[in-house]
Amino acid sequence: MVWKKVGEKNEIPEGKGKKFIVDGKHVAVFNQDGYHGLDSICVHQDGSLAPGKLDGDIVECPLHFWHYNIKTGELLDYIKGVKLQTYKVEVKSDGLYVDV
Repeated sequence: MVWKKVGEKNEIPEGKGKKFIVDGKHVAVFNQDGYHGLDSICVHQDGSLAPGKLDGDIVECPLHFWHYNIKTGELLDYIKGVKLQTYKVEVKSDGLYVDV
């Protein structure tokens, strides 16, 4: 995997997420007790998870209220065994980076 700069430090407020397109991948980065990245697209109907409501480590898809763990990518309801790809996120001196 390769580290790619996606934004500036402090670009994502605590408790919020933001979608980035990195090498053609839609990645949601959340600032919740550190930074966490996962595929931004909900498996239900392709809604973006980035603007979803956070409750601890859980993000709720704003379209139909499916819930994912932002650290593991695991879907917590409806379908067992579904996991979104997760990505390491780091804050470096010159910005926010995702390992894709």
